[in-house]
Amino acid sequence: MKVGIVGGTGDIGEGMALRISQVHEVILGSREVERACASSDACVKTLEEKGISCTCSGVSNQDAVDGAEVVILAIPFQHVAATLSSLTGFEGKVVVSPVNPIGRKEHFFFAPPPEGSAAQLIGRLLPPKTRVCTAFNNIAAGSWKAIDTPLTHSVAVCGDEPAARGIVIGLVNSIPHLAGFDAGPLAVSPMVEAITPLLLNIAKYQKMRDVGIRFS
Repeated sequence: MKVGIVGGTGDIGEGMALRISQVHEVILGSREVERACASSDACVKTLEEKGISCTCSGVSNQDAVDGAEVVILAIPFQHVAATLSSLTGFEGKVVVSPVNPIGRKEHFFFAPPPEGSAAQLIGRLLPPKTRVCTAFNNIAAGSWKAIDTPLTHSVAVCGDEPAARGIVIGLVNSIPHLAGFDAGPLAVSPMVEAITPLLLNIAKYQKMRDVGIRFS
């Protein structure tokens, strides 16, 4: 599968590339192609030094969308609207949102847009035939990047089209030790996104790092 990562030079995007490129072709996008190439080269070098083969290339965000079967939006919530307004070609593609709208005062809290969630906002901003799903929302960048540690998280997947949810769950399950769970329609995405500030608060007050979730 060809997986495009828009915003692939951020911590989440680079971490996801390290894991996903071991089993799929990753097309790592950025506003600056040079940065994307540097991140993809670093990904390949890191894995090759551990004797792990991978497929990862650096391109523009637009080329990442154009060349992918599944597009992951690894961008901060505050940059969602501006980034999507600069891109085209999403029609018919499965688009994955791991985006969480989070506010912070003395603690972290869920700060959704009027649509109810980042994923629902993305669904409104993209063309009607785009197959938007939420997934990977509750995995910290540090967990993605700690490639010597098994990524034993559970991943809730939401989306209005069952076939698209199935594709994303298949992507999740193809990454060693991850487990994908069908969480239903995109209307469930506020619940999924709200878990992340909860995990951040737990990590803060227990002095833990990279707290995740597992369903059993």
